[in-house]
Amino acid sequence: MHPKLDRFLEKRKEALTGAPVDWALAETLAFGSLVLEGTPVRLSGQDAGRATFSQRHAEYHDVENDRVWVPLAHMSANQAPFEVYNSPLSEYGVLGFEFGYSISDPLALVLWEAQYGDFANGAQIMIDQFISCSESKWGQPNGLVMLLPHGQEGGGPEHSSARLERFLSLCAENNMLVAYCTTPAQYFHLLRRQMRGGADRRGLRKPLIVMTPKSLLRHPKVVSTMEDLTSGVFHHVLDDATVKDRGAITRILVCTGKIYYELLAAREARNAVDTAIVRVEQIYPFPEAEFAEILKSYRNAHNVLWVQEEPRNNGAWTLVRSYIQPMLETKHVIGYAGRPRAASTAPGSPKRHVQEQADLIEQAFAPPSIARRFRKRLVRRRKHR
Repeated sequence: MHPKLDRFLEKRKEALTGAPVDWALAETLAFGSLVLEGTPVRLSGQDAGRATFSQRHAEYHDVENDRVWVPLAHMSANQAPFEVYNSPLSEYGVLGFEFGYSISDPLALVLWEAQYGDFANGAQIMIDQFISCSESKWGQPNGLVMLLPHGQEGGGPEHSSARLERFLSLCAENNMLVAYCTTPAQYFHLLRRQMRGGADRRGLRKPLIVMTPKSLLRHPKVVSTMEDLTSGVFHHVLDDATVKDRGAITRILVCTGKIYYELLAAREARNAVDTAIVRVEQIYPFPEAEFAEILKSYRNAHNVLWVQEEPRNNGAWTLVRSYIQPMLETKHVIGYAGRPRAASTAPGSPKRHVQEQADLIEQAFAPPSIARRFRKRLVRRRKHR
């Protein structure tokens, strides 16, 4: 074993005796439990064995002779196969192959992971022409899972966005599932649900698009307990469990994914006890009934805002507004807190990223009577004679 992995394995052992379960361990437990139950698992991606952010380590390399050991493939004589492949940097070809594999073996959990979610751009034809609409066009369902690292972290336009809005624009007639989980337990149950039913009322499997984390992989608050995995289920919406007096809540911040933890830290810093934060974990199909029930429970909350870190013309804003607005009283509208419209998915300057991120947090907590300021991007154009 590589010496650097000693502590990695020790932390995983500690989780069995009460230590927190992080994102990568929850994923490993989902894969392992499925193959022990007889469901084959196949994972491919541009660095799938180790994972782009060195969190998975599904395969171990002998540092002396480079032999490879895949623990999940050798747990029991009666288990189903577990396969992990480091694929070439050819998203179009590899994703097309995995789509075909998921059709040919519908009883296997087939996953493709992009090195960064942005790189799914190279496979857009496969997504548009096959994955999103094969059932509608040809009556051919498929259960392919796409894992797409996503989130504004100052990495620039090529390493920040899995283009969530593109997938949502393809969603109709319950053709796909799009999720952006915030806890390891949610991710665990989401992966198992893909093979254990509940994804669709008709019982047919659907493609599952998952926005996955980057920096949150090691965030101290992005953890679950073993009990969350063994006794819980996947929740389409997560209500604010910290709220003690629902009548005191006047503002509801609604979000999905990574921005939740920044809003949580900002609320604690401001001691904003009048604010609840509700997380939409499955964006499509949108959980209308569950969300409406939560909204109804905050009887004095007349200020509802959707908060996202993507530009206004990106992210989930367009879709969620169409669902949430009809749930509100006629005198209220859902507000928006986030980046202004932009041609690029993210700024190229880390300094500018920090400023924009701070601005959108301020927008989220600004009094409703104050007009929210959007930072405009000025473009200097040459005068032509």
